[in-house]
Amino acid sequence: MELGIGMFGDLSFDAATGKPRSAKLKLQEILEQIKLADEVGLDVFGLGEHHRPDYAVSSPEIMLAAAASITKNIKLTSTVTVLSSAEPVKVYQDFATLDLISNGRAEIAVGRGSFIESFPLYGYNLKDYDQLFEEKLDLLLAINNNEVVNWRGQLRAPLINQTVLPRATNDGRLPIWIAVGGTPASVLRAARLGLPLIVAIIGGMPEQFQPLVEFYKQEYIKNGHDVSNMQIGIHSHSFVSNEMAVTDGYFKNYASQMDRVGASRGWAPYTKMQYNAGRAKDGALFIGNASEVTEKILYMHELFGITRFLGHMDVGDPSHEDMMKSIEVFGKEIAPAVRKALAVTWGG
Repeated sequence: MELGIGMFGDLSFDAATGKPRSAKLKLQEILEQIKLADEVGLDVFGLGEHHRPDYAVSSPEIMLAAAASITKNIKLTSTVTVLSSAEPVKVYQDFATLDLISNGRAEIAVGRGSFIESFPLYGYNLKDYDQLFEEKLDLLLAINNNEVVNWRGQLRAPLINQTVLPRATNDGRLPIWIAVGGTPASVLRAARLGLPLIVAIIGGMPEQFQPLVEFYKQEYIKNGHDVSNMQIGIHSHSFVSNEMAVTDGYFKNYASQMDRVGASRGWAPYTKMQYNAGRAKDGALFIGNASEVTEKILYMHELFGITRFLGHMDVGDPSHEDMMKSIEVFGKEIAPAVRKALAVTWGG
């Protein structure tokens, strides 16, 4: 199982001024954090795309390209690229360029987007939400599989004998994951196309997602894809510290961001009871000490047979110092413990 970290570049707000802290400083911190994740032996690092004042990253591919120059081994992926409001030709070109810079370490995770700010920003109509994703995914896959592209849809001008360059290192093909939040139609799409699936589990109880993952597995096989190529990942809110006071105090950061997002969605204020319930073994928060988080990751493997776990680690913008310590513990304590346990399970 691959283990990694995902981030959105959360920005905390000054209580006195109501303004977010410096995006410039946050981006510099993220690059230091990616470098550390590579140094401590993690497998994957992902960055998400947002267009809001409480997130610093609007162009994951730019940040990942910067990270490629200061890392050696870690895979670099979006988590996610909002494909519905993006241009698939440019998405492929950007990530193919990243792939060449990083010597074949680039991946793309595409989704429809749970935030909708990018649609009016880039001039798209929300009434086309589903069709946009269907068409643009079809085009992205056509580009990924063919240097010379012939494609026709309804919401974009056709491509007739158009050459898309540069090409990625693996015969021009980039790994493309489908990111979902729990919609069966999205899971079915990934299974039908034989694409890797990553599920965002950020609330409730992870075991509630088990029927959805089983549905993916069944449909993947039903559509004739080789089960040995099946990849399933989970992306969940995470934060690690072996100091109880730190993980307990992290509630303030976490609740502040959940309340900012929830304010536009009609959510009730986030409570300490919810936080503690999420941190329990059957909850969706991977927040705790090394032993607790290790146990929960292994439990996810038992539930779903996952091949990748990404801990989304910067919710609420904890301090850079705490983030660096969290990444270090994840790489030096949790990852080896998970790998050792799985090696024993599988007789490795």
